[in-house]
Amino acid sequence: MASIIAVLSIGTIPVDISAETNQNRVTVTPINEEISLQKTVATMNIPEDNKLPWGFVKGAPSEYVERYPVIIQFYSGEDPVHFAQVDVKGDGSFEYKFRVRNMDSSTGEFVNIFEGEYTVKIFRVIPNSNDLI
Repeated sequence: MASIIAVLSIGTIPVDISAETNQNRVTVTPINEEISLQKTVATMNIPEDNKLPWGFVKGAPSEYVERYPVIIQFYSGEDPVHFAQVDVKGDGSFEYKFRVRNMDSSTGEFVNIFEGEYTVKIFRVIPNSNDLI
């Protein structure tokens, strides 16, 4: 099982947004004899005084199934906020970069797009490692 669990990182460039990556909840659900769906749930915290424009979600190299993208979902409480789909690189890693802060062109003021605590759910298709299926 350890070979299929990806390391998840969520942050900004440079890191100012934190994610509780050591407390990720990972579940694996078999789809058929060959593949399973891996769901990773993490918490992302973005401070009110954030000055950085970008955040990111990335997964370390691991086993994956070709032609299945990674789905990333952001929730504020139970409310969906942002969804994304990214391709998996040849080594099984992935990265999604997103705006956390933007400038309002009409006022010239910076606006926080993300602020506070979010639940981030990452779905990826992995090879089935369970011999019982």
